[in-house]
Amino acid sequence: MTQEPRRERRPVTARELADRFGVSPRTVLRMVSEERAAYEGRSRQRRDRIVELHRQGLKGYEIARELSVSAGLVSIRLKEARSAGVDLTPYTAAVEGGSGTTR
Repeated sequence: MTQEPRRERRPVTARELADRFGVSPRTVLRMVSEERAAYEGRSRQRRDRIVELHRQGLKGYEIARELSVSAGLVSIRLKEARSAGVDLTPYTAAVEGGSGTTR
C-alpha cells in the first residue's frame, strides 16, 4: 500500500512550476521553501504528538493514520525517542503502577 504525498502547502510539483515559469526546479524549491525554523517547529510538534498518542495506547498504524504520515515515520520517531530516553510508558500502565498502596 503506497501513500499519496500530501500537497497542502504546495499543490503542484516543483517540476511543474519550473516548466510553467521557465526556470529550474531548484529555483522553484529555493523560492517557495519554508523557513528552517518553521519546519523544525512543525517537526518537533509532530514528534511530540507521536509520543503523546503512543502513550495514550494507540498503535503505530493508528498514529500514522491520525497524523497523515507513514507508519514507518512513526516507528522511526518512537525509536529515536527511546534512544533519547523519553518515557514511552502508556498512561494506563503508569497509573496502575503508582505507589502500590491502597487505603
